[in-house]
Amino acid sequence: MTGSRHDVHRAYCAACGTRVSRQFRPGPDGRPDAKCPRCGSLERHRFLSLLLGSLGPDLRDLDTVVEIAPSRQSTPLIDRLGARRRVRLDLGHDKREVDALASLTALPLRDASVDLLVCYHVLEHVPDDCTAMREIARVLSPRGIALLEVPIRMGVATEEDPLAAPEDRVRRFGQADHVRWYGDDFDDRLAAAGLSSVRVTPPALVGEAAVSWFRLMAHEVVWVARPGQACGTPVLPGSGSGLAAAFDAVLADLARTEARLARARTRAERLAAERDALRARLAGGQPSAEHPMLTRLRRAAHL
Repeated sequence: MTGSRHDVHRAYCAACGTRVSRQFRPGPDGRPDAKCPRCGSLERHRFLSLLLGSLGPDLRDLDTVVEIAPSRQSTPLIDRLGARRRVRLDLGHDKREVDALASLTALPLRDASVDLLVCYHVLEHVPDDCTAMREIARVLSPRGIALLEVPIRMGVATEEDPLAAPEDRVRRFGQADHVRWYGDDFDDRLAAAGLSSVRVTPPALVGEAAVSWFRLMAHEVVWVARPGQACGTPVLPGSGSGLAAAFDAVLADLARTEARLARARTRAERLAAERDALRARLAGGQPSAEHPMLTRLRRAAHL
């Protein structure tokens, strides 16, 4: 059945909660298989959905949840948590929907008042990121969690230059509105601001097989931060809970089931071809002794 719907490599979008048969679309930078054709989510949104699910026991009975620089794809994921108060903040450089305009370096929130704060790809835009990190630590409640994501290069220190010209920023940091590339010292910066953090990656959380199934980026890193000053051990592949093992088992079983279905389709196609050939011979006046064979083929092909 070449070219049929059965040849499409299926995936599951954790953001919209659907199994997707269509090809995922390229991302903003042209990378393949990045955007869900149904909801428009990118890899980071799908990983956010899975991460929020894995943190479920810590995210019950939430009072205040804050999203910095919200997006159309991430806001529904956070809304599902059912917090009593949800606040979306941004500086206002674009037209995204927010509840208030505010700087990350001066959050209009009380001390220890936030149970969950989501801040994805914002700190690399902020000239005084140390003050921004201290603000995050200030507003987190004793049980509070901050989910942070920044562009990072492993094996080197942070490179930054808030005074660089826009064209120089593009060359050095990838975008005209970025002022740094973070490096290995990002965890230490968080600790100095009063945030205890742990790095989490998709392979560590859900396993290698699920990274492909959910269309995630294996090298993506999210920092799960809490009030404190300790740098936790990164969650490495094979070192997490049983979630990755469970996904591996389920996807292996799914692969076996799909393989059986593929074999069944091949057999059905072969029988259908034999049926059609037999019908043609019968129509041409072939002996009726072959009729029992036609009956068997009908039963096998469920005709």
